[in-house]
Amino acid sequence: MNASTLNPAGLPQAATAARSAHPAPKTAISRKAVAAAVAGNALEFYDFVIYAYFAVYIGRTFFPVSGEFGSLLVAVATFGVGFFTRPLGGVLIGAFADRAGRKPAMILTVALITVGTLGLAATPSYASIGIAAPVIVVFCRLLQGLALGGEVGPATALLLEAAPPGRRGFYSSWQIASQGLAVAVGGTFGVALSLVLTQEQLSSWGWRVPFLFSLVLIPIALYIRRSLPETHEGSGDRTGAQIVGSVFSKHRRVLVLGVLLTAATAVASQVGNYMVTYAVQVLKLPPALAQGSVLMGGVMTFAFALVGGLLCDRYGRKVTNQLPRIVLMLSIVPLFMWLSGAPGATTLLVVSAILAALTAMFGAAGLVTVPELLPIAVRSTGLSLVYAIGTSVFGGTTQFVVTWLIAVTRNPMAPAYYVVAMCAISVVAMWMLPESRDVDVTK
Repeated sequence: MNASTLNPAGLPQAATAARSAHPAPKTAISRKAVAAAVAGNALEFYDFVIYAYFAVYIGRTFFPVSGEFGSLLVAVATFGVGFFTRPLGGVLIGAFADRAGRKPAMILTVALITVGTLGLAATPSYASIGIAAPVIVVFCRLLQGLALGGEVGPATALLLEAAPPGRRGFYSSWQIASQGLAVAVGGTFGVALSLVLTQEQLSSWGWRVPFLFSLVLIPIALYIRRSLPETHEGSGDRTGAQIVGSVFSKHRRVLVLGVLLTAATAVASQVGNYMVTYAVQVLKLPPALAQGSVLMGGVMTFAFALVGGLLCDRYGRKVTNQLPRIVLMLSIVPLFMWLSGAPGATTLLVVSAILAALTAMFGAAGLVTVPELLPIAVRSTGLSLVYAIGTSVFGGTTQFVVTWLIAVTRNPMAPAYYVVAMCAISVVAMWMLPESRDVDVTK
């Protein structure tokens, strides 16, 4: 096949034409099934990101490193460790979903996240068991990363494949919206605990409460996921290596450009998650107010992810991907200048809200674009790899990078400059991908 027979996504022109009829999905999905899919996803993301909200206290508990930023740097580095098993989870669980179906893969991820969360909640402090404490914490973060690396591909593929005609953007956007729900619940816990507990209580045991809460909900998530419909029966005659090899050999362009799209979303969202630490450590704001920024970010993510999905279906993927990225790229530096110059409730909450809203819009648009450009036989694996690599390489290092930059340069604008750079790269990547709104995702 020569280059003239390929479209900009690296797909054969004939295949793209055959997939443009936009037929109804093979398996209809009910509102209950959508709720089941996103509830489990929200729970898994809650377990993963709650670590970031209490990084200051976790650092003091498990990583007794000297210096103002010492234990915090190690804590956020451990947060980043969880991102580096995401590609492995994307390969193993994503390929499992393409071979055995979406539902068994989604049940597996909940089971894995349970073990990781239990370990974090129950591990004694460094003062109690010494070096074993940080070793266990790192292992639990690796396990959580493995689960999340394999979660996004199957869950998004199921929502995409079962969505009614013309509604794929909106249905897929619930994936990002559920992450906003997880952030909002985590922020609520953070605000409540900061108000009712002292700093000593938060540091000694209070930060464990949100992890214990999720353990109560995990059996419910497992139960409701058993009721999900199956949108892809898969084929047992392919190995995981063959599926992954097919993604890299036949869909390399989508893979690379998709990673660059995801990178901007990952960096911007992690800067949003970092706002708690930033507010406490850099701006010297009260912990309760800092946790309020998380709650604001979660609510805005939930609402504007759905807005982004609706806009995708109405105006197309490209414009909904690019415009919010450009707006964020142009506004983030002035917003951070305003925040660092006048730290307080108004500035912190407004900046957090704008950052979360714009990130959710282009995040939802990007999450539906990539799987639409991949055939059903490798969709879960391809999307899992794109999401896992993008969030691992870029999102997983964001909190460490900006913490280190602030510590070294004492420049509070470091997070904003990082977001600008990644948004600029992602705008170019989206320009190089075709519009995917009308492709046939059943083939």
